[in-house]
Formats: sequence, structure tokens, C-alpha cells
Amino acid sequence: MKKKFSAFAFSFLMAFTAYSQDLAVLSQREQAELIDTWLEDRISNLLPKLMTETQIDMWVVISREYNEDPVIRTLLPATWMAARRRTILVMFQPSPNSAVETYAIARYDVGKSFKRAWDPDSQPDQWEALMDLIQEKNPKAIGLNFANDYGHADGLSYTEREAFMDKLPESLQGRVISAQRLAVRWLETRTEAEMASYRHIQQLAHAIIQEGLSEKVITPGKTTTEDVVWWYRERIKQLKLNTWFHPTVDIQRPDPDSNEASRSFATRPSELTILPGDLLHIDFGITYLRLNTDTQQLAYVLKMGETQVPDYLQKAFEVGNRLQDILTQNYVSGRTGNEILRASLEQMKSEGIRGSIYTHPLGYYGHSAGPTIGMWDNQGNTPGAGDFPLHPNTGYAIELNAVVYVAEWKKDVRIMLEEGAFFDGDKVHYFNGRQKRILPIPRASSYLSNEE
Repeated sequence: MKKKFSAFAFSFLMAFTAYSQDLAVLSQREQAELIDTWLEDRISNLLPKLMTETQIDMWVVISREYNEDPVIRTLLPATWMAARRRTILVMFQPSPNSAVETYAIARYDVGKSFKRAWDPDSQPDQWEALMDLIQEKNPKAIGLNFANDYGHADGLSYTEREAFMDKLPESLQGRVISAQRLAVRWLETRTEAEMASYRHIQQLAHAIIQEGLSEKVITPGKTTTEDVVWWYRERIKQLKLNTWFHPTVDIQRPDPDSNEASRSFATRPSELTILPGDLLHIDFGITYLRLNTDTQQLAYVLKMGETQVPDYLQKAFEVGNRLQDILTQNYVSGRTGNEILRASLEQMKSEGIRGSIYTHPLGYYGHSAGPTIGMWDNQGNTPGAGDFPLHPNTGYAIELNAVVYVAEWKKDVRIMLEEGAFFDGDKVHYFNGRQKRILPIPRASSYLSNEE
């Protein structure tokens, strides 16, 4: 007898094909060309605005090979894997809002923008060549990368700073200031060109997550959480991508004697064999085109006779979505990270939600520079980074959890979520939507929604 090909089976096939097909990743050469194009655009069109905003008319970035300043990594061309010997980059703005002059006090040109401004044959001393340029330009404020609040902006080593100050004429030493604010603004601000690709980068991350949390990878009763973790590491390498942290996969299950919802984030979860009825959680990030993702999602392993995730778990999940809404609605330009956190926690508590918020900037680094909005181990003010104000055109990992008592499990369940998002000055937009439903294993369709 001829069997009908059901709509359910068809949708299952289409979904499986969608997340198992080859993902579009540029060749190494194409990636390098795009990165360098973005860098030239940032130097020409973004940097002048930021130097004017922060009132630093000369920015000096100094690094030695394999001891790279976090900022210089974002200024080097894609084909440079590290600074060479001592690399000194100088950015000078003659007047507010004018074009920025760029120089390399180095033996080589550094990319297209930073042309070599040192001739070792005529001036053997690299430091003296730098001082000659500084005196010629006579800047009002010389920004160096030393900082109290951000490691990203504190990349000038002790030795290099001592050498710089030793060579700098005494008449100019009072003009040296911390470039912390300029460095943070440079790292946190995304351009239109970068944002045009960020959705695709997040799509890649979502597709890999869905592939790993699927019947393609997981055989209940056999596959362990560490098996899935290492599958992700291998899959990232196969796709010629990188990860900026080792993924984690952990389990909450209907055992009232276990208390996974109170597990400290300071310790990695134990390896467990995945079973039907388990609620899986993944924390995962990729690096592509020098930009990073940071994503946490949930999946549920269907038990015999189940065709969908139980309603009680889905309702618990929706509390996490509500907490996301509370947080993102409190994003207002000019508010500090501490102010956003405080307003969000007050609203959360007024709605009877138990939860924690620990959201961070996202961009050139996974834990990037910008306003810190809570920390998992500190739901109060974060001095320094939490006092930094929110600016338009910046990216964030909207990271938080809601704790919900599930009567059917007779215990608390922790809904841990994280999605990449962009603040345009008025509203938060998720790069590629956000998870609105728990992923079933096995499943018949994608559960990512572009709704906000």
C-alpha cells in the first residue's frame, strides 16, 4: 500500500536540510579583503568623530610583537597576525572634525592607512623618531592606552610607558592623558558596513547551535554533554571559523533532589549522559570577520509519546523572554549601565520575576568594551565600567536568567538566555531574532523568531 508523505514529515525534512546544509563562510582571502575595507572606513569616517568627541587630538598606540595591546589588534591589517618588533601607530587630528592623519613609527607600512614615518638610516632611534613627530604636531592632548576601568584600554605595557615618558620632552609631559574613553568608543562603535554583516554572523552561530542540539548529533542514552561540546569545537574548525571561549552544555532534569538552578557559574557543569526529558542549555560563541557572537539557548529532549515541548516548560521559558523585554526597554541613550540595571531589576521585581541580569558589550571582543549592565556575581553597581553611558550604534549580548518554579518538576528551573543585539539610539534590535520557543529534539521546524 502506498503511504502518504505527511506534512509533518515534509516540514521535518525541510528543517533538517536547512540546518545541515553548508553554511556560507567567505574564503580566507575574501575575509581579509573585507576586514581591511572595514578598517579603512573606520579610520576615515569613524575615528575623526570619536577623537573630536573625546577631545584627544593625538592617539599613540604602542605594542611589541606578541604582547599586543587589545586596541592595536583592531588597527592591524588582516594579514598581520601580530605587531612586528615594536609597532607604534600615531593618529593626529589637526582640528576638531577634521580628517585624521595616520603614521606608523615602524620599519614597515601598517596596512593602507598607516604609512611608515620612520627612516632608521637617518634616525636609528625609534623613540627619537616618535618624539620628532610629536613635537612637530604639537598636540594638546596625547592619549595613551592606560586605564583603570577597562583591560581593553590598558594595553600599554609598563616598560613601553616608562620608555615613552623618559623620551618625551618635559614641556609635553603634562599633556599625556588616559585614552580610556577614546579606546572604548573605538571598540564599541559599529559602522553601517559592519552591521550589514553582523546578522549573517549571528545566523551562522544560530545555525551551528541548532545543528548541535539536534538528532543529527544527539542520541539520547548515549551522547554526553561533553560529546556535544567537542562536536561544536570540531564543527567550528570545519567551517573555518574560530571561537573565543570553550562552549558549555549542561542539563536540568525532572529530579526534585537535584538543584541545578542554584549551580554557581564559577564552576563548569559535570559531564552527563543526555536522556529523554532533559532540558539542555548551551553557551556558545564564534569569531568571524573580527566580530564575535555570544549566545545561550535551550533545547528539550522529547520523551516517548511526546511530540512537542511540554507547555509548562515553554511557559517558564516565556518568563525569560519577558525579562529580555524589560531589560531592552530600559536601553536609553545616555543612561549608564548601572542605571539600566537598576531600572530593569526594579521592574523585574514589580512583576514578580526572580532573575539576574549580566549583560555586556559585544563586538571586537566577546566581553567587549562599553557599559557593563550587571554581573552574574554582582547585581548592584559595577564601579567604572558600569558608570559608562550607553551610546548609539553599539552591540550587546543580552544575557540574563529567570528562575521559575515548575510544579510538574517540583523544583526551580533556571531559564538562561543570551542573544546578540544592536542599539541604534532608539531601540534594541536582535541581530538575527531571538529564541522564542524551546528547541525540541527531534524537531520539525526552526524555532527562531524575528519578533522582538
